[in-house]
Formats: sequence, C-alpha cells, structure tokens
Amino acid sequence: MKPIVIRQHARDRMAEHGISEAAVLAAVRTPEWVGPDPPAGIHRRYSRPAELGGRVLRVACVEEEGHIRVFSAHPDRNARPPDGAANDLRSRG
Repeated sequence: MKPIVIRQHARDRMAEHGISEAAVLAAVRTPEWVGPDPPAGIHRRYSRPAELGGRVLRVACVEEEGHIRVFSAHPDRNARPPDGAANDLRSRG
C-alpha cells in the first residue's frame, strides 16, 4: 500500500472545513467513486464521511511511483455519484 502525502494546500482546506485527516485518507483508499480532474493525471476521489453530515468530500490526488499525493480536499455540494456508485458502497459495507 502506497503512503499518502497530504500537501499544505489540502491541509489548509481541511482545517477551513473541519475535515479530519482520517476522512481524507479513507476517501483516498476507499472512495465511493472516482472521476477525472481537469489537469491531466489528477483524479478526484469522493466519499461521504460522517463528519460532513452527508455532504460529499472531494479529494484531488495523483498516484506517483512511490506514494499518493493529495492536492486538495473539501466538501463538494455539486458532486453526484455516477449511476450505481451508491449501490457499490452499500454492497461493500
């Protein structure tokens, strides 16, 4: 399992929105769904941690050879799972 490196910008957004490191790590490791981010190579990983009261957490990250780097993490009020993603989450639990 690759280590996760959280950049300062992501830590600043986490503090601003009251998001724990554990929630970000969980979103990276076991996202509800994944989508592309406009910059090439960066992916958005989405989850709904309990601490956000049902809101969606969006984590922008990139997988590199030796680690996963997190660039940003914040609530995304417009995020919607693709068809079937919510069912996939329930079947894992």
